[in-house]
Amino acid sequence: MKKTPLYKHHVKLGAKLVEFSGYKMPIQYSGVIDEHNYVRESAGLFDVSHMGEFIVSGLGAKDFLNYVTINDLDLIEPWQAQYSAMCYENGGIIDDLLIYRFPDHFLLVVNCANKDKDFDWLMANKPNNVDIMDVSEQTGLIALQGPKSREILQIIADINLSEIDFYHFSLGSINDSKAIIARTGYTGELGFEIYASNENTIKIWDEIILAGGEDLKPAGLACRDTLRTEMKYTLYGNDIDDSTNSIEAGLGWITKLEKSSFIGKDSLISAKGNLKRKLVCLKMIDRGIPRKGYLVMSGDKQIGEITSGTQSPSLNEGIGLAYISLSYSKIGTELQIKIRNKYLSCIIVKSPFYTLGTINN
Repeated sequence: MKKTPLYKHHVKLGAKLVEFSGYKMPIQYSGVIDEHNYVRESAGLFDVSHMGEFIVSGLGAKDFLNYVTINDLDLIEPWQAQYSAMCYENGGIIDDLLIYRFPDHFLLVVNCANKDKDFDWLMANKPNNVDIMDVSEQTGLIALQGPKSREILQIIADINLSEIDFYHFSLGSINDSKAIIARTGYTGELGFEIYASNENTIKIWDEIILAGGEDLKPAGLACRDTLRTEMKYTLYGNDIDDSTNSIEAGLGWITKLEKSSFIGKDSLISAKGNLKRKLVCLKMIDRGIPRKGYLVMSGDKQIGEITSGTQSPSLNEGIGLAYISLSYSKIGTELQIKIRNKYLSCIIVKSPFYTLGTINN
């Protein structure tokens, strides 16, 4: 089983470690609710070094990436980031990813479990004027998230973090450790994702912990999941996969059908015109927690299935994401979730569940 550069730190901090996509990762430290609330109210520090990173360069890099992703890279300038996805010809999602645009190359950040599949797909489709390099093993990634993240990081960063807008990034140093500092995240809060060499990642983690003091706690994968669920951020393997398309998943906003050509375009145009289901937010009326795989019912008719669910620490309510037949997907519709032998009431609500985040601060 692989270990991130910060593995020894997690052990020292008393983290509960689990296997995740081939890595031994911290699922929690002080507790899921405590860590979740710290991110919402102050700041949390995540090790996400298991993610995959590819550098794409060459004269044809931008045109190539526009062809293999569903968003439009012409919409961003150097030093901006973009959320996108790759899909097969049938519209099924290969992976969702972040693309960071540098002046002379692109950095792709992909899900760990899909890294090899993604790399093979890119290599199989690339033209001769494009180079792709997998730098995942040499790259560490830390996510500092929460309303106090900027003031904590500013103590040790050599650049003005207030000048980095949402979905922008810069090169900088954190107490002499060089890094890419990006204003991105997966929590719905103000935050930064920091890419560095493995050696510098260890140093930067220590510096942030020291700078944060009592305003900061290390946070694990469990609260990362509750935070993203409250924001209706999709998780590959749960809410999206190769059997789902971006239109039904609520990712139409990153699906630029007006682009001249990209893999899966025709299928996604067809999907938009023949939508049969959509991913919705469900909030429990009865007391209960919707879990992945639970059936969603309208009376005695199955009309959907939960893809992600949890007891929301911020709202203190059971919440879930589910694919629902289109005719039942209107906000305000009351449905039932079959939990074992019980049918518990729930209601479709507007996304996101949590609306008080500092993401745009």
